[in-house]
Amino acid sequence: MSRSLLPLIALFMGTALLLFAGGINGLILPVRGTAEGFSATSLGLLGTGWAVGYIAGCLLTPWLVVRVGHIRAFGAMCAGAAVAILVSLLVIAPGIWIPVRALSGFCFAGAAMIAESWLNEKADARSRGRIFGIYTMVNLAATTAGQMILSLGDSSGFFFFVLGAIVYCLALLPTAVGATTSPTPLTVVKLDVGALWRNSPVAVFAVLMVGISNSAFGTLAAVYADWAGFSITDIALFASIPILAGALSQIPIGAASDRFDRRRVLLGVSVLALITDLAFLFTGSTDPVLLFCLSAAFGATVFVMYPVIVAHANDHAAPGTFIQVSGGLLLVTGIGSVIGPTVAGLAMGYSDPSAMFLVTGICHLSVILFTLWRLRVRSAIATGLKTAFQASPMARMSTPETVALSSDDMAEAR
Repeated sequence: MSRSLLPLIALFMGTALLLFAGGINGLILPVRGTAEGFSATSLGLLGTGWAVGYIAGCLLTPWLVVRVGHIRAFGAMCAGAAVAILVSLLVIAPGIWIPVRALSGFCFAGAAMIAESWLNEKADARSRGRIFGIYTMVNLAATTAGQMILSLGDSSGFFFFVLGAIVYCLALLPTAVGATTSPTPLTVVKLDVGALWRNSPVAVFAVLMVGISNSAFGTLAAVYADWAGFSITDIALFASIPILAGALSQIPIGAASDRFDRRRVLLGVSVLALITDLAFLFTGSTDPVLLFCLSAAFGATVFVMYPVIVAHANDHAAPGTFIQVSGGLLLVTGIGSVIGPTVAGLAMGYSDPSAMFLVTGICHLSVILFTLWRLRVRSAIATGLKTAFQASPMARMSTPETVALSSDDMAEAR
């Protein structure tokens, strides 16, 4: 028994290290960039670079693995991510950071896909749900810990850049432990927007808006918090609290979406998100307690939208197409993630950092209006025909392999 558990534990440890380093990398750059005087537009483009690289990593990694194998590809991805964060330390300039951030996104997506393929190899029909649940908790805890560790030191030095590079390299260990069996082939997802739209227009439109909104906040929340006069500890909390709140809200919102029309649940959550956007825009407060509460409300709404949308799309999908539909929506979210940081960065540069919530508010208002229209056009699906709601990690930290790991289709195919 212990021999069978050892590879699985090692894989979770390696995944945790990868996500921990990603948490450091994702927060140190906007914090340090703000301190160095980078414009909001430049900092937004960091998020755009990440999203472009991440989409490319999701699309190209399966072909790279076919060419050189899982172990070599994983080693190259971890090495590339470590090099990217070190180059960001060596050359502190937006013109270098943006393409390097794209490399980081590519390597992170590729490494995550390969690590998840090892987890898929260990999952069967009986254990798949538990493995995915543990993976989701590891994803949340490691990302949050990576962000929060910035509160323990000085972000103006080299320490966190080097620490992130070291942890990326340590994530190589699971390949050394689990290389005795060859993982399953990586999941290839082709983006067919037309088919997705015919399946569920609400899902396609809403997931694009969610990609814009969530990526804008995920990239530039630290810039807003710095503008509000937060310390580095408070900035880390401001970035982490929404993730935790979003994870907790998936339980009640998921239960509601299984019981009622998911579009109405999405509508209600979007209204609450819009109220939070307006509160950020018009309170003008810099009180940390109030802003922490608002950030929790923001995370509890925006980070639960994606799994509700995916569940709604799969309610209307043909049997056995879970991976195609969910993977396609993930790539549409990635397209939104390219747009969001750029638009929000431009808005913040033109006005002030609170303009980020004008962008997110427009996205949430658009979801509300489009969903109201679709409620008039298409009737709700019967409750008995629904798929089960599946809690999931943040879309920006998910890959097609995450989709495969959560899918009953994979278990049935084995």
